[in-house]
Amino acid sequence: MTASPAPCVIRDLDSLADYDACVALQDDTWGHGFSERVPGAILRVAQKIGGVAAGAFDDTGRLLGFVFGMTGVRSGALVHWSDMLAVRPEARGTGLGEQLKHYQRDRVRDLGVSIMLWTADPLVARNAHFNINHLGAFPAEYVENMYGDNTGSVLHGAMPTDRIVYRWALEASAPVDRTGVAARGDEHLPAAIAFGADGTPIGTTTMDARQVRIHVPHDLTQIQSVSTALALAWRITVRAAFLTRLGRGDTVTRFVRGVGDTLPYYVLGAGHGT
Repeated sequence: MTASPAPCVIRDLDSLADYDACVALQDDTWGHGFSERVPGAILRVAQKIGGVAAGAFDDTGRLLGFVFGMTGVRSGALVHWSDMLAVRPEARGTGLGEQLKHYQRDRVRDLGVSIMLWTADPLVARNAHFNINHLGAFPAEYVENMYGDNTGSVLHGAMPTDRIVYRWALEASAPVDRTGVAARGDEHLPAAIAFGADGTPIGTTTMDARQVRIHVPHDLTQIQSVSTALALAWRITVRAAFLTRLGRGDTVTRFVRGVGDTLPYYVLGAGHGT
């Protein structure tokens, strides 16, 4: 259940204090040793050339969350790359992340941008649910170890930073299914990943089916805290399944959150997510 959002104002960062607060929130979220931290100077410069650096502020002026991205050209068309989004723990589950993303969308649409791209860890189920089921963005590419395996982030640890590149069609008007519940007959879709008796993913299965489910853990952070080897096993098996299916031209058509002992999963087939 989504909590009620606290009163806040979403606006562009526009003072040195705003930029400093954004850098501090990056440290709080990813750790002080995070190598990909964006300094205040770049946040400010990006705004000069079509980028977005915006924050959500409470009634005391405290920064609750921020979003940052850059606008450029890809294949001859304007696109916006959403580089970072973070929300303080006490403000999560309120819909604030979605509000920030929509603010970013509206800002870049005013520039004539119709496509937004960003990355997310394929193993983080809550991000897949947010991106696919709430925003209507879909995976366009799978990239192995995109940022290297030592970013200095407390969230990434020493894991290879495999990422899905999401594509959000900003002019799309089709409604999205926010529930992320299983469809009738899902239980009969082949699983692309095999599991050992203890639940450890041990490899990919036959990939000849028209559609498959690629399962991911409920909580990657909890797994990483218990066993690096188990987290790595998830990384390797999910990578193999994605690369195989995407390599044959399949796409992610939906994402199911999973309930209880049922793991979350992506459904991949010949359909189109966008």
